[in-house]
Amino acid sequence: MSIVKINALTVPADQREVLEQRFAARKGFVESADGFEWFELLRPLEGSDRYLVYTRWRDEEAFQAWMNGPMKEAHQRAKGEDSGAEAKPAGSDAQPAGGERPKPAATDSETWSFEVVQQAPPKK
Repeated sequence: MSIVKINALTVPADQREVLEQRFAARKGFVESADGFEWFELLRPLEGSDRYLVYTRWRDEEAFQAWMNGPMKEAHQRAKGEDSGAEAKPAGSDAQPAGGERPKPAATDSETWSFEVVQQAPPKK
């Protein structure tokens, strides 16, 4: 069965639109990764300032290959090869053309991992 990775991002109210625009501009970065199955950006409706970035993968190995390959390379380029910087989700802090790198929209990030043990499609 698949695995799910959820990145819980704490986003102040004044940065919500910024975060959503950055994810919209990510240009399908993760969708072409081997083993990738699904992506969703979930906006909080009430009582929380945490966005959830949901991705589903064939297995842990596929996720790790993406994190240690394309994801790491993209963030090193965006951060000017600053290898000491923490990884952020694709598109969450994209750099504008010819400009200085903007500050991250999220103030905190926590990643949760789950193994899919049951699933069911909608009934027809």
